[in-house]
Amino acid sequence: ATPRLLALCEEATVAAVAPFLEREETTVGSRVDLEHLAPSAAGARVEATAVLQAVTGPRLTFTVTAREGDKMVGRGTVERVVVDRRRFLARAGGVSDGEPA
Repeated sequence: ATPRLLALCEEATVAAVAPFLEREETTVGSRVDLEHLAPSAAGARVEATAVLQAVTGPRLTFTVTAREGDKMVGRGTVERVVVDRRRFLARAGGVSDGEPA
């Protein structure tokens, strides 16, 4: 399903940048352009890859691809913004317990 493909691609962007963030930082999604090119059977192994293409201030732009073996099932771009975790959670009405947002 397209929502699951999108979630998989977003997970790839989060994992790609996580080692480079300060402890008090996190990223939030701000824009997605995703093509769902082919279906995958239930239970199929689909792997998403994210490559950081641009950094503009706090804005990070990634290209993403999703493959089931050799078959490309999705591709696009995902933008995320680096934010202060506590300030973001306070604005969103959440509680910061030290866990990643």
